[in-house]
Amino acid sequence: MTNDAVDARPSLEPMLEARSVAVVGASVKAGSLGAQMMAELRRGGFAGAVYPVNPGYAEVDGHPCFASIAEVPEPVDLAILGVANARIERALADAVAAGARSAVTFSSLYEPEPAPPGAPPLVQRVAAIAADAGIPLCGGNGMGFLNVPGRLRATGFATPDDLREGPVTFVSHSGSAFAALAFNDRGIGFDLIVSSGQEIVTDVADYIAYALDRGTTRVIASLIETVRRPDAFRAALALAAERGVPVLALKVGRTDVAKDMVTAHSGALAGEDGAYEALFDAYGVHRVATLDELADAMELFSTPRRIAGGSGIASVHDSGGERALFVDVAADEGVPFARIADATVARIQDVLDPGLVAANPLDAWGTGIDADRIFREAFAALADDPDVAAMAFVVDLTRQGEPHDEGYLQIARDVFASTTKPFCVLSNLASAVANDEAHLLRDAGIPVLEGTTSGLRALGHLLAERAFRERAPVVTPRPVADAVRERWRERLATGRGVTELEGLALLADYGVPAVDARDASSEEAAIAAADAIGYPVAVKTSAADVSHKSDVDGVRLGLGDGDAVAAAYRDVAGRLGSEVVVAAMAPPGVEMALGIVRDPQFGPLVLVAAGGVLVELLRDRRLAFPPLDEPAARRMIDALRARPLLDGLRGAPAADAGALASAVSRLSLVADDLGDLLVALDVNPVIVSASGCVAVDALVLPRRPG
Repeated sequence: MTNDAVDARPSLEPMLEARSVAVVGASVKAGSLGAQMMAELRRGGFAGAVYPVNPGYAEVDGHPCFASIAEVPEPVDLAILGVANARIERALADAVAAGARSAVTFSSLYEPEPAPPGAPPLVQRVAAIAADAGIPLCGGNGMGFLNVPGRLRATGFATPDDLREGPVTFVSHSGSAFAALAFNDRGIGFDLIVSSGQEIVTDVADYIAYALDRGTTRVIASLIETVRRPDAFRAALALAAERGVPVLALKVGRTDVAKDMVTAHSGALAGEDGAYEALFDAYGVHRVATLDELADAMELFSTPRRIAGGSGIASVHDSGGERALFVDVAADEGVPFARIADATVARIQDVLDPGLVAANPLDAWGTGIDADRIFREAFAALADDPDVAAMAFVVDLTRQGEPHDEGYLQIARDVFASTTKPFCVLSNLASAVANDEAHLLRDAGIPVLEGTTSGLRALGHLLAERAFRERAPVVTPRPVADAVRERWRERLATGRGVTELEGLALLADYGVPAVDARDASSEEAAIAAADAIGYPVAVKTSAADVSHKSDVDGVRLGLGDGDAVAAAYRDVAGRLGSEVVVAAMAPPGVEMALGIVRDPQFGPLVLVAAGGVLVELLRDRRLAFPPLDEPAARRMIDALRARPLLDGLRGAPAADAGALASAVSRLSLVADDLGDLLVALDVNPVIVSASGCVAVDALVLPRRPG
């Protein structure tokens, strides 16, 4: 990691734990930002000193008002700067001069006119003031922050009266998401909520690291558009993983292709989002797709219960149709059901109404007579089954009405109290939830998930959290000799184009099996190369301006004798130039693709994908940070949709997935040793057969010097 992960950063304590606040721009005008800033401090119950600053008033909201921050009787911990763009630079400079130890700005930092010649833009000028003073700055273009247990609401926007204290720290690049989560009506409890905005000084990595040190944050959630300091962000995620604090991330702004990576298949497959996929996998971050999923996951992870054993979930339903819906969505989302034991099945069957079948998931509604007992006993049997990791009571929480000490609400409370396994109530339709009754469950500590898909995905994240905790640490692959590494570093540092033969040699030097291949620039040389290699062979163009040979019909396969090689050479050379490669044919097998791509923020990534000419169309790939040992490589392979092909279809022998994992691991060492000198590296196809795997083609794109 580079120095930005370990640079000394200003402490966030004066900002997030402020004991004295100056409100610059405070006002008594109804509906104004200045009035709202004061109202929010009052609404939160802030117990520290509050100093309104505005030359137009003698008093604001019961506090003496000062004409300037310089007149405030003490250096404040936090200056909340509610001023327009045209005044923000001076306001921050005055706050620093007065000894303020931190600041918040809501300003967009937009300048309608360009800065004077030679002067930096307003964003940079404001950032420089804070950086030179060594103070944290929240914003610009954000909505501030809320320290819920600290009763500090440093914002100029309305917040709810009954904001609940809890274990979640939420950091958002979206002000609207900041407000939406603050106003959630499901009782999610927060430690900190931060609208970090443009992050011109203090960024998401700072907030996460600080939250982890508080001790009161047990769940991190975020909505992020980008990461300003990649190494610092990785360090924060590593700290969360080390401390066992789950991290939920809603990453927005995905695009199909990173425009500076499209020459190689690997770059096109990775896209601008590939690095985040690799990053989140490396540190066990739970990526969510919607705010609804984020809310469900936040609520589920807010309870202290975690999965200790078992392979899947168990669910009990009061509807056969909704149970079928649940099964369909679980299959789509890859959420497994526990394989309950025969003894569990028999135990459940004994309590069901006639005509119902004991299974997981379970439809337990029959006649409705004695239903409460049936549900409780079915859950008791499932809770005792060792393969059940977590349980869900899947019922639509439409209004039950009094009495609340029986029916579904009481069943849920009884089941929750009777087990230590994770347990939730899941409603298939969020808009049908009776919130006042759902709060009876939430007040008992029971998560209520609001939606079939979002709820199942939240349960999937809970399973994934356990799987991540059980991963063995990655063991760095056996290194190559120093002389080999330095030879290739010197070669790639020249920036000159790398031929296919050189690419195959590079792979072979690092332990990635590659076909025997020879150069040829005449018909006679092509035949001689084929004779030396042994038939059958392939003839491929090696024209310098051709990146993907199949796109220009530059490959001839399965050539069985010299005459066939001669004919192939004349055809290919006649159209694409005299330089060709003659290579041994790989045995029949499954075509896969491996690669390395250098992300501009996070550096080299290793890629494994379904291969062949449809590699970009299929877009079936996984990415990871190097280095990777074979178990880590195997996880990547097992996550591909094409993975069943390696097991053999329609009588075909199974391919050697272990050999492919070894090749991925060895390629990760190339990325680790040489990735800073590469734009991309394609190995497509890699043929995986029962006897192993072998690289057939290699495209290496070095970075240009400078």
